[in-house]
Amino acid sequence: MEIQVNRDSKMRCKTGNSKYAMRRPACYMAVLAVLLLASVRGMAQQPPPRPISVSFNPALGLRFGAFFQSPSGGTVTVSPTGVRTSTGGVILADLGYVYGAAHFDITANPGTLVSILNGPDATLTGSGSGSMSMHIGTSFPASPFVTSANPPAYNTITIGGTLTVGSPVANPSGAYSGSFYLTFVQE
Repeated sequence: MEIQVNRDSKMRCKTGNSKYAMRRPACYMAVLAVLLLASVRGMAQQPPPRPISVSFNPALGLRFGAFFQSPSGGTVTVSPTGVRTSTGGVILADLGYVYGAAHFDITANPGTLVSILNGPDATLTGSGSGSMSMHIGTSFPASPFVTSANPPAYNTITIGGTLTVGSPVANPSGAYSGSFYLTFVQE
């Protein structure tokens, strides 16, 4: 069998008179198979994993906003999606103080599995006196999660928490602040 391609990109199959020569339809099938195999692109494996990068903007930290408490106290919870609720004798107030979940930006190869390990409860100290305990909540997306953004884009993760509020004597009015710890684990 002889396959010829002329200048006009026309293909011609010639078969000889040999008893082993391919028939014309079989020749065209062989040419089609060669062309299909030639058009398949090679695929490489994804880039090797690189360490994840986590950034945090303090202006987007975990914030509980303004509230009033009764002598019995209670809790204020901010969900990872930014919804604020209270329990017990705590009344949420809308006095212009911002509340919301903490935002973290993670840069990683798409498909990287990341788990979040919460640190211990944090103590928030008042501007005058008093202190409150804050429990670190869940994340959105829920841990563990798979990154999807392709660098330099990033994946935004939000973390909520619950603040335990005592009586007005134990927790007088004022601004409370503190730090909490998280560990981001690349798996």
